[in-house]
Order: sequence, then C-alpha cells, then structure tokens
Amino acid sequence: MEESKEISALFLLIDDPDQEVFDVVSKKIVDYGKPIIPNLEHLWETTPSEETQTRIELLIHRLHYRDLTEDFHQWSVSGHHDLMLGALLVCKFQYPELSTTPVLQEIEKVRRNIWLELNNYLTPLEQINIVTSILYSYYGLKGGETNYQEANEFLLHKVLEAKHGNQISNGILYLILCELLDIPVKAIGVPKQFVIAYFKPGYSEENLPNPLNKVEFFIDPTSGQVFTQKDVDNYFKRIAVPTVSTYFKPQSNKRIIQQLLEELSKCFDDDKNRYKQAELHELARLLD
Repeated sequence: MEESKEISALFLLIDDPDQEVFDVVSKKIVDYGKPIIPNLEHLWETTPSEETQTRIELLIHRLHYRDLTEDFHQWSVSGHHDLMLGALLVCKFQYPELSTTPVLQEIEKVRRNIWLELNNYLTPLEQINIVTSILYSYYGLKGGETNYQEANEFLLHKVLEAKHGNQISNGILYLILCELLDIPVKAIGVPKQFVIAYFKPGYSEENLPNPLNKVEFFIDPTSGQVFTQKDVDNYFKRIAVPTVSTYFKPQSNKRIIQQLLEELSKCFDDDKNRYKQAELHELARLLD
C-alpha cells in the first residue's frame, strides 16, 4: 500500500507510551485492512526498539485475526461444516500465511494408501485395523499426552509435518480420513477425553433414544487402539461420573472445531499471550 501522510503519522504514534493513544492509533491502522501489512513489516524491519516491534507484531496479528473471524463466521453459517476446512482455519490462527495445498496433498496420500487396502467384504473391525495400521504403523503417526506447552500439537498441518499430535488433533485427522473414505466413525462426548467410535447404520437418526446401541466399538486416537464398552464403563466408574446416553451421541463437526479452539486456548495462559486465549474463546463462541 502506498504510504499516505496519514499512515506515516499513525506509524510515528505506534510507540506512544500512552495506552489510550496506541488503542486509537491501532484501531485506525487495522481499519486499513490487510493491504497495510507489508508497510507494517517494513516498519518492523527498520525499527530498533523491541517494544515497538512487539506492538507492530500485535497489529499484524489483529489484521489477520479480523479476516479469520469472518472466515469462521462463513464456515459456521455454511450448510456443510467441512471438518478439514475447520481444522485448517484453526491452523491459520497461529500461521496466517499457511498454504493449504501441501496439507491437502499429504492427507490425500494417506487416504489413497488406506483406500487401496479396503474392500466391501471387510468387517468394521477389519476396516479400522487397516486405517490404524496405515496411519500409525506405515505413515508413522505418534500421539502423546496433551501438552499445553506445545501449541503446534493441536494444529493439523504441524501434526502432519512432525507426525506427532495429541488425542484431539490425531482424532481430527482420523475423522477426516474416515469421512473421505465413507467409514462411519464419529467423535463422541466422553468427559475429559476425545474418543471416536465406529457406528452401526442408523446412528444419525434424530432423537435416537440410546446412541450407545449403535456403537460397534471405540477408538483411542492417540494410538489407534480399539477398546470395548466394558473399558468405557470402567473409565466412567474411575472418574465417578454416571454413564449418560448423551455422552455417546455423535458430535457435530462444528462442536469438534469448537472443542479444538477451547483446547488450543489453554496453550496461551500467560500474561504475554492472554489476548490470544481471549481471541480463541471468541472464535469458539462464534460457533455456538
């Protein structure tokens, strides 16, 4: 963007010690929209003050965040909430310049490897054994305890790069692949866990009195390990929570992305980054 007198004047005020002045200046700069980002980047490169650089970084983040809010709104009101697109929008919170093409190519590569092994005569368990074997053994995906010091472990493109995620990010990758392959695996609402389940036909009927009757078995996305109803019952006993049928209802893609935003927000629980935590909560509320 060509630098006008007003932009030059605003840039001179970025380092003003008065917070109220900075708030007014930053609002005016953000109103210019993303075309002003190259000007801000040039200013960052030519500014010796670290404090001013931090303020410029915040302004660039706000500009990207404003666009991202609109993207989330559009995704939320669209008829079909594509899980992969939702997960990539979450990645763009931390990596606004992310190119999605390599991510889509990598997922397609894994999908094709699984698809080549599948046929119509396999049992549900045999189907899942193939998905798990390709994803965790052949592709090499690993999972670990949820670590809120590692924001990248929540982001789909970084999980694919490092081949390492946590329960929710691995689970989302597993769900995306199953959706692409028409395998009826869905996330369920087990408390304090991100668990996925293989459902029998008819699971999507509204007002299903007991969704649990439609579950074949459960999968832990950290490792791809399959487990049974008895394992789930034992878990509920251990956490002293009654087994309620609503916990086994398939979660919508909207709710899954909302949960991902809420979990990612816990990575920014410090004074320096608390504004990011507030923004992630705001994005999650947009999906209500």
